[in-house]
Amino acid sequence: MSVLELFRLDGKVAIVTGASSGLGVAFARALAEAGADVALGARRLDRLEETQAMVSSLGRRAIAVATDVADPEACQRLVATTVAELGRVDVLVNNAGIGTAVPATRETPEQFRQVIDVNLNGAYWMAQACGRVMEPGSSIVNISSILGITTAGLPQAAYAASKAGLLGLTRDLAQQWTGRKGIRVNALAPGFFLSEMTDQYPDGYLEAVAPRVLAGRHGDERELAAALLFLASPAGGYVTGQTLTVDGGVAIT
Repeated sequence: MSVLELFRLDGKVAIVTGASSGLGVAFARALAEAGADVALGARRLDRLEETQAMVSSLGRRAIAVATDVADPEACQRLVATTVAELGRVDVLVNNAGIGTAVPATRETPEQFRQVIDVNLNGAYWMAQACGRVMEPGSSIVNISSILGITTAGLPQAAYAASKAGLLGLTRDLAQQWTGRKGIRVNALAPGFFLSEMTDQYPDGYLEAVAPRVLAGRHGDERELAAALLFLASPAGGYVTGQTLTVDGGVAIT
């Protein structure tokens, strides 16, 4: 097997949450291009069906399941449907996430809890459901953020806490499952990749943080998708419990 072939996922089945837009779509495309069939979960079924059509156009099987990851039963339903229709689960990409930019003295308990419930708790419910059915050699990739490692000038206590929490969750699940179940668990920490979430940033914010990006540009979603494939595929078979930062150098400035 050549080095490039290690990145292939032929015969594998992946689940991607938050697959109705942005990076979730890019992840679904990359997994399909690598040969995987893909189960897609998100709350917006109409947008999810567009991603499903894209995956199908690449010659891979795809299913779309309306899923609110904050609901443990919905997570279990997504996994059960994937096994029933696609036969197995080999890869989980915990990508579903929301964010706020509310000053800490004004953030309501409901606002804070909602972010934690989706970004952190939802990732756990999905990992838990997948961990029950995954075979040895499977991989879970949690999509964290550079804001789980450093700060970047916006009031994002809930978002930063949820993404930092994902890093701890990643380490613990890797410790529990890699040796006992053969399931690798890693995290990606993206920097600034243009998406629906960055569209919500205040005017001028991205320009203000640009000096911290040593690469001198925003990230290309294909660069992040390539990093995902490394962690999800046999190419990353000796990597577990790690956080791969893909941020153009922000974390070291």
